[in-house]
Amino acid sequence: MEAKYVIVFSALIFSLFNETRDVVENNLYPFTHLSTDGNLFIFANTRSILFDYKNSRVVRNDYPVMPGGVSRNYPSTGSSVLLPLKLGSINNTIGVPDAEVFICGGAPPNSYITAIRGTFLPAAKSCGRLMITAKQPKWEMEEMPIERVMGDMLLLPTGDVLIINGAKKGTAGWYLAREPVLNPVLYQPKSRKFEKMEPSKIARMYHSTAILIPDGRVLVGGSNPNQNYNFTELFPTELSVEVFSPPYLSSGARPQITLAKPGTELSYKQPISIAFVSKKKAEMGNVYVTMVAPSFNTHSFSMNQRIMVLNINQVRQVSKKSFVIDCFAPATSNIAPPGYYLLFVVHNGIPSLGRWMHIS
Repeated sequence: MEAKYVIVFSALIFSLFNETRDVVENNLYPFTHLSTDGNLFIFANTRSILFDYKNSRVVRNDYPVMPGGVSRNYPSTGSSVLLPLKLGSINNTIGVPDAEVFICGGAPPNSYITAIRGTFLPAAKSCGRLMITAKQPKWEMEEMPIERVMGDMLLLPTGDVLIINGAKKGTAGWYLAREPVLNPVLYQPKSRKFEKMEPSKIARMYHSTAILIPDGRVLVGGSNPNQNYNFTELFPTELSVEVFSPPYLSSGARPQITLAKPGTELSYKQPISIAFVSKKKAEMGNVYVTMVAPSFNTHSFSMNQRIMVLNINQVRQVSKKSFVIDCFAPATSNIAPPGYYLLFVVHNGIPSLGRWMHIS
């Protein structure tokens, strides 16, 4: 049964790739996100489908082509995230939170073959947002302050998106990129603003990686555009690891979680009470709780990554600096697949240290 499932799934993916492939593009490493209706959103190059993996069938293939004429998948490697799922808000007819995909970067379709011949074309600045649960979805295009190919996109505890690593010219692959992008960029989905951060001193090119760690920082490592370990090339094999601190870590005192009931084990729809200490007054409007799934990364895409903004019932003040948030665990496994999550209290835009929770 398992072998048959894999064969059917592979055939459907191949069909999508066939529709989006270029003469010289490999078009590998598609962006795949679990939608809130339980189906897989799969994006390859410029086209996307919604796939019912339980019944091995495509349930939606009418998503619009992403405009701009940019290739987004390997070797013209962009990146993608599923924007924060707001669990207290349902704005559609299917009774689940809306799901919106955000895709950034990439390169012109002929960049790979051009790079092989020694000419490195500028990467793309463009990004696109698509509400994949909408009845008539439409791409909303935006532009980053810097061109970027092979960038990593990470969801931060606040719900903002960090775009880091990569190059300004060329593509993924051995020796095929130039001009490393040293400045991370922070994107705020609500305001749709991009902010350029202070640069690193280390080029993070092909085979670089980034991951969120429990204290809210981002661990960044790797870079090896060489076929073997090579420390004398233009961009040598990079064995160092560094940590990027988002601006919220220098924005004042952090809220501190002191207690979470029912503890670290959760079930779906379960009420949660989170006690925390803050030096500032906590009000409903400036406090929220997020749960972030840990990701695993390859080729500029962090799989399993998702963030949920929990549905809050009330925020209670129990002493001068102590507060309790009454909220609810995610409702279904389509919204939050079983597994481990980092829970954060965010107050005035500053997250607490993350606390591991498990949904079974």
